[in-house]
Amino acid sequence: MSIRVIHPGLLTSVQDSGRFGFQKYGVIASGAMDPFAHRTANLLVGNEETEATLEMTLKGAIMEFREAALISICGGDLSPSVEGIPVPLWKPIYLKKGSILHFGYCRSGARAYLAIAGGWSVPRVMDSRSTYLRAGIGGFQGRGLRAGDELASGEPTWLGGLIADQLAGRLHGAAFATADWGVTGEMLPPYSVSPCVRVMRGNQWDWFTEESRRSFLSEPYRVTPQSDRMGYRLDGPLLELIEQKELISEAVAFGTVQVPPEGKPIVLLADRQTTGGYPKIAQVATVDLPLMAQTKPGETLRFAEISREEAERLLMARENEIRQLKTGILLKYT
Repeated sequence: MSIRVIHPGLLTSVQDSGRFGFQKYGVIASGAMDPFAHRTANLLVGNEETEATLEMTLKGAIMEFREAALISICGGDLSPSVEGIPVPLWKPIYLKKGSILHFGYCRSGARAYLAIAGGWSVPRVMDSRSTYLRAGIGGFQGRGLRAGDELASGEPTWLGGLIADQLAGRLHGAAFATADWGVTGEMLPPYSVSPCVRVMRGNQWDWFTEESRRSFLSEPYRVTPQSDRMGYRLDGPLLELIEQKELISEAVAFGTVQVPPEGKPIVLLADRQTTGGYPKIAQVATVDLPLMAQTKPGETLRFAEISREEAERLLMARENEIRQLKTGILLKYT
């Protein structure tokens, strides 16, 4: 099974759950910016959660499917359609042979994830299929997709085969067939054009003035156009230190909020560096990373403080919902 890229969109790259175990050598993790949408898209087509998906940013791709395929699209709404007919998100979709899947500009969110039964078949580099664009490794030839590229999929699982067979029987000459089930709105993260992102205090929280800490948790911040997969640069109240201090570089994580000398915070994301030497005022709760990923440049967000214990509780609840989704799909076909 293969597809041909007619138009790559603004930025379309192969991403999986990330490249771990090599950060001590300076190799960044990469992986999907919105882990929830990525994992869910895989589950809807019978894949393991860690399989590679296509991550499309702000403006999606146009691609021709050389064979019939079971797909799903999760995350932001980049107006997907086939033959001018809108394709729904958060559901399994069966495309007939020769279908041209057309994405446009985003109606909501910033990134969409396209999963195919069997996953996207690209070589593993250091145990991952994720693309690290700056280093030119992983993914499809270490880069974003281009017009004319041909990308193959792997062998579907038995579950993916069952879902595909069921939907194939519903085509009846239509452009595509959609399952009568999917992910309900109650399970989705609270995506919003102005999300409230929950954070915990960072290692250097006490280094900042009381006014800075109060502003950080009460005033809106705008995502600037200089933002990318490495980090979101935010524009808002300047954050000041009580006194200038030297900080030895230390490990950073997905969602670490660093503050460089000019006082404008940077939220580190999927393509973050392995260590950082700027003071860290906060750490985004893992459960709210999807909210960051789906915020576009020009949109605003706010931060709200929670405890580490509350962040862990929220994450365990999210993981339980994903396990329930996985079990529910299995029960439909066993």
